[in-house]
Amino acid sequence: MRLLVVEDEHRLADTLADILQDHKYLVDVCYDGESGLDNAMSGIYDAVIMDIMMPKMNGFEVVRAMRKAGNATPVLLLTARTDTEDKVTGLDCGADYYLTKPFEMEELLACIRALLRRQGEVVSEELRYGSVILNLNTCILQCEQRSTRLSAKEFEIMRILMSNKENIVPKETLLLKVWGYDSEAEDNLVEVYISFLRKKLDFIKADIRIEVVRRVGYHLGGKEQ
Repeated sequence: MRLLVVEDEHRLADTLADILQDHKYLVDVCYDGESGLDNAMSGIYDAVIMDIMMPKMNGFEVVRAMRKAGNATPVLLLTARTDTEDKVTGLDCGADYYLTKPFEMEELLACIRALLRRQGEVVSEELRYGSVILNLNTCILQCEQRSTRLSAKEFEIMRILMSNKENIVPKETLLLKVWGYDSEAEDNLVEVYISFLRKKLDFIKADIRIEVVRRVGYHLGGKEQ
């Protein structure tokens, strides 16, 4: 799952990104409201975590612009402003949650999980397809007694494929979701990581495989006996 952090205090933004990445989220960071809006409008994020007081555009303005443009990405406002009036303004302009600083990291993580549930994504500890299990907490891919740990990008690709099961996931979707909107990643990186995953599926003797639909994308299917 990819999150966007929009926070003008660089140290806090980078610390948040590091902690969220430790919890297996893919994270992009913006340091002002204008670039935050540009990135949020890409549509590749599962949720946005945003400060209010920022240069160029404040958080209220960013959320209003997102909602006016029809962007429904869940937004968590994270700010030191504690007045009830500010909370009401934030929620009325389209934010989904309002969390005040200082905060406990566990509370922030719980809010993110709630945002994802509100978006319709079921937050569970594992995904299953065939006899293969992907543990969302440990990044371990398992089939019966054999298992292997996935890298962050391998994990995100596998999570997307297992969430969609037999549905085809376009290559462009994987590139945007895993490498990001402003990434300079080359197209063949998707093929490289798909190759890594196929080898790991072979290692655990999985009964599923990653299939390619030429010029369209990838999906999971049963392995031929």
